[in-house]
Amino acid sequence: MKQTAKQVVRLGMLLAIALIASATFNIKNVHADSKTINNLKIYFVPSKQPDQIVTATKPLKGLLKAQLKKQGYNVKNVDIKVGTSYEAAGEALSSGTADIGFIPGGTYVMYDDGAEVLLTATRAGLNKDFTSAKKWNDGKATEATDKQASTYRSLFIAGPSAKGQELAKKINAGKKLSWKDVNSAKWGLSSTTSSAGYIYPSLWLNKNYKKTVTDLSNTVQVDSYGSGMARLASGQIDILPVYADARRDFADAWTKDYKQEKSIWAETNVIGVSQPIYNDTISVSKKSKIMTKQFKSALSKSFIKLAKTDEGKKVIAIYSHEGYVKAKSSNYDGEREAQKVLKESTK
Repeated sequence: MKQTAKQVVRLGMLLAIALIASATFNIKNVHADSKTINNLKIYFVPSKQPDQIVTATKPLKGLLKAQLKKQGYNVKNVDIKVGTSYEAAGEALSSGTADIGFIPGGTYVMYDDGAEVLLTATRAGLNKDFTSAKKWNDGKATEATDKQASTYRSLFIAGPSAKGQELAKKINAGKKLSWKDVNSAKWGLSSTTSSAGYIYPSLWLNKNYKKTVTDLSNTVQVDSYGSGMARLASGQIDILPVYADARRDFADAWTKDYKQEKSIWAETNVIGVSQPIYNDTISVSKKSKIMTKQFKSALSKSFIKLAKTDEGKKVIAIYSHEGYVKAKSSNYDGEREAQKVLKESTK
């Protein structure tokens, strides 16, 4: 059938309209798909009892989804897990089985080939921040201040055991501990990627005695600070390296759960203090397919805003986090220095 010139023009116009409509539809689909996250996987480290972390962070699912929606992202499901160890959380990020990890700086550095630091947590500063161990031992509780801090210290806590009290007595008399003193105690050590519980104690030992934790004669690994504090209270261990405000977190448990007669401030003393350590990180997986530059920006904004809400503050309080600031990889060079010391010590 022959077509008139008018019909040909009309047909061409219809085809053009169809093509434009199709292109517009496809663009919208691509845009919509790129803004939809089917499953966002978050891992936490077991720095406290795993069941406590799971319960405390449950509201995070809805809160994070709501914040990301404001950034234009539709997250259908948020899956939260607590790693069986610090390493497990780091490996999950490095392999891409986790998208986001709430991990210490030491864990981040150990797995920074597959993990990228996004944010550094801020916490309430403390009314004590001494380099001298003796100055921490006034028998008074360490209190939080209104000032936010992005760094903290590792404290080496001597417990109520005979050896713990012996070392504390020397420190409080203004004496310096010898390597023999330090090595005569039984130490409770956290995971090898724990900044406060392993890495910075090694750096401290190296600077003071040219040793690391691998040179200590009597050590046991503790799977969480809670179990470590329980062992310290019972006298199973003499020394426990912890983050500086750990005694505040376990002050109630010390008398109620661990059945100690006196307060944690009366029965424990600081025998060593580390250099400043940058706070925990929110890191993301370099292997995660959803971690685009745009989504990482949206995540950063979401966590920073979430931490400013009353509901968000309750969730992140499980790690004593009070807010977040953007992080730089170089902030954690202290961790890298410490891990270099550890590697050299095992050669």
